[in-house]
Amino acid sequence: MADTTADAVGVKSWAPAGLPLRILSGVVIGLAALGLLLAGIWGVVVIIAIAGGLALWEFLGLSARMGFRAQWWLLFPLGAFFAYGPTQLKAVTIEEVLGAALVVGSTALLFVPGRRQGLGRWAMSLAGAVYVGIPLNYYLRLYTAQPAGHRLAWIIFTIVAVVASDVAALLVGSRLGRHPFFAEISPKKTVEGAAAGLVASTLVMLVGVFAFLGLAWWQAIVLGELIGITAVLGDLVESQMKRIAKVKDSSRLIPGHGGILDRLDSLLFPPIVVYLFAYGVGLIH
Repeated sequence: MADTTADAVGVKSWAPAGLPLRILSGVVIGLAALGLLLAGIWGVVVIIAIAGGLALWEFLGLSARMGFRAQWWLLFPLGAFFAYGPTQLKAVTIEEVLGAALVVGSTALLFVPGRRQGLGRWAMSLAGAVYVGIPLNYYLRLYTAQPAGHRLAWIIFTIVAVVASDVAALLVGSRLGRHPFFAEISPKKTVEGAAAGLVASTLVMLVGVFAFLGLAWWQAIVLGELIGITAVLGDLVESQMKRIAKVKDSSRLIPGHGGILDRLDSLLFPPIVVYLFAYGVGLIH
């Protein structure tokens, strides 16, 4: 959530600092992502490769500041497998890959500089690959799910619901926020902003899932609430990592936003709950 400033009479300003630049860069990224989504399965693959690769690179830097630097030769291959493997590489199981990572990765770290931190560095490499790779794979699962006519809609409405939640939380929180929400992790978050985010994500899913896809209204409400909750949790998880690392942003890659992880944080957990709920109630298979 962006900073707010006080005016001469002590009232919070309506527009957070740097908002125009944030909007501009966000629109550019959004249009590029939409274009790739409309290009088909290979567009989705490209989005995952770019976003996932940059996110893993940022996690690599954060991990060093958190005390256990992940190993790039373990982090990137595992991240790529978790992002693509469960959907595209049916002949290779997650158990087999984790077994190889355990034997090869943990053993190799016995012989590299700083080997006394070997176990922590191995665990950080695995954690980063899971944190970035698995959520991206759930976007791929949504895109390849049946019925085919709803594939793109699931991804678009999930993303739009998260963006609406973030924007509502930012605007309402900066204008009306009075009660801190997880202040020890993210001091500028408020209960009022979080509540506005839940309402916004639910309204988007009512339009998308109920009106556009023609599914039950209660399913739309449940999905909207799940997206709103997990978007906030994803934001808080990344904020906790940055707080441990003692940095403001994961990088300076995106003007007005910080790093790719700063934009992806609230988008990582929602596709998991959307897919599991939709699959569990028979909306997709």
